[in-house]
Parts: sequence; structure tokens; C-alpha cells
Amino acid sequence: MADRIDPSTQSPVAFIGGGNMAGAIIGGLVRRGLAPTQIEVVEPFAAARDNLQQQFGVAARESAGPALERCELVVWAVKPQTFRQASADVRPHTARALHLSVAAGIRSDSISQWLGTQRIVRAMPNTPALVGKGITALYARAGVSVPDKTRAEQIIATTGEWLWVADEAQLDAVTALSGSGPAYVFFFLEAMTHAGIRMGLPRDQAYRLAIATFAGAAELARASGDPPEVLRQRVTSKGGTTEAAIRSMEGDQMHPLFVKALEAACQRARELGDEFGR
Repeated sequence: MADRIDPSTQSPVAFIGGGNMAGAIIGGLVRRGLAPTQIEVVEPFAAARDNLQQQFGVAARESAGPALERCELVVWAVKPQTFRQASADVRPHTARALHLSVAAGIRSDSISQWLGTQRIVRAMPNTPALVGKGITALYARAGVSVPDKTRAEQIIATTGEWLWVADEAQLDAVTALSGSGPAYVFFFLEAMTHAGIRMGLPRDQAYRLAIATFAGAAELARASGDPPEVLRQRVTSKGGTTEAAIRSMEGDQMHPLFVKALEAACQRARELGDEFGR
């Protein structure tokens, strides 16, 4: 849990893009004490601007302008395909800012070139950030100071946990694992719910059981120092029901197929950097 923010010690923060991830971070900052007047948002879509203004009371503008010049930190929450054009509009107003990007795939070399600065931190969050339960991987370029890193941590900590990676290329693996990971959990929740219905349970009970099982198993894994294969073995009695299910999945090669799926996501993350980072 992030500490409460002392507004008197915090400089204004700008958000380029006002979608779900920006909203998650803004909400975390406001809940922890940052005044809405200390937040600037640039968001071209009126509906998204109105939502942020109504929900958090922040200033949301259609386009970049001089209002950004007071902000010492800029959070980039734009789609990869719009980053380059947005940077051209923002760059004249953010020469002295630290830049924190949560845009998937866009490498810091490209961001540095577009914005004319080395003070860039890349972040790969995931959607549980919307409820303060996210996990974010961070990467800092050489031009990022220790105080800059601390500031980035303070921002991301409002959405959940964080960790630093030493190699920027590792963010592609992070994207595949935790960035896209919530979708895998929802995929299995869907399958477990469907199976429960087929076996005679009402939909609401099947879904509730599936959610509680994922949440409980994750907490058990967090609390335990044992690797997942040991935790799995403890649940898998010889000749029992769990063993029957595991053997069925192993027979269908589910483990290597799932690994292959994550590798496909990692490759797509690399392709996004190549495609939109030029």
C-alpha cells in the first residue's frame, strides 16, 4: 500500500491519454491525497474527459498546451499507434519533465528521440490496477536519477505492486506474462464456470466458486515459500479427482501449449515496438 501523499511536497502531474489505466493511476493519486488541481490531463475524446472531470475533478483538455509546462512528471497512457504524434504536440511544453510511459511495446529509444530527453521510465502495468491490485514492471534509462525512480515508484504504487527490470527487452516478457495475464485468468474463469454449469451448478454459483478458487489459490501461493509445482502436488492425491483432471490436461499438452501462447504474446509485444516505434 502506498503512503498518503503530502500535497505540499508534490509537483503537478500530467497525463497524456485519459483511458482506463490513466484513470486507475489518477484515482490512486487522488485517494492518497494529491489535489485534483495538481493533475493535468490531455485527452482528445470528450466522453473520456467528461468522465475524468466528473469522477476526480481534474482538469482535462482536448489538446496539449502551456498548462503542461508546470508539470514535472508526465505519464504517457496513450495507445502505441498514437504515441509519436502525441509526443510532437507535447514536447514543446515538457522539456524539464520526467516521462513515465505505460504504452505497450514502444521502446524508450523511440520515446527519447521523440521527446528529446533521456529522463524516461517505461512501465508495464496490468488491469487489476483498476482496483489497486496491479503488478507493474519498471525500466529506467541511464538518464533517470535515483529521485526520478523514487517518483515513478510513488506514482505506480497507487495501483498495486511494482518491480524494476534491468533489461528493457524483458518488458516484452512482462507484457506477455502479467500485462496480458488477467485475460488468461478470465479465460480459465470462463472455462471453469462453463464446466460447472455442464456438471449441474447454477451459473452464479459456478462463477462464484471459480473466482474464489483463483483468489484463494493466489493468496496461498503468495503466503507460501514453495514453488507452484509443490503446491500443486499437495492438492493432487494419488488416484483422486485432482489427479484425473491434471492427467487429462497433461494428455492434451496444455502446459506446453500455454507456454507457446505466452511466447506468441511476447513476440507481438516486440512487433509493436518495431511497428509503432519508428
